Amino acid sequence: MDRKELYTTAALAQLELSDQEADRLAVAVGQMLEYFSKMREIDVEGLEPTTHALLKTNRVRDDVVIESTLADALLANAPEREDRFIVIPNVL
Repeated sequence: MDRKELYTTAALAQLELSDQEADRLAVAVGQMLEYFSKMREIDVEGLEPTTHALLKTNRVRDDVVIESTLADALLANAPEREDRFIVIPNVL
C-alpha cells in the first residue's frame, strides 16, 4: 500500500495520522497484505465453511467437563480469601 492509499484510507476512517504513525501503519499494513496473499495460496477446495449467512442456528461444539486444578492455582495467588472466594475491600 503506497502512502497516498494509506492517507486516503485513514481519511475515510476519520483518522488523522502523523508522519511517524503513518510509517508504523505502513509497515503493519504491508505485513497484513503479505499474510493475506499467503492465505490465497492455501487449497480450501472441499472444505466445509464454518458458518453461513443463511444458517438459523449457531454451530457450537458440545460442552465437555474437564477436571482442572487451575482454579486452585489462581486462588492461591489471591492476597485474601474466604473459602473459595477472593475478599475485595469496600471502596465506599
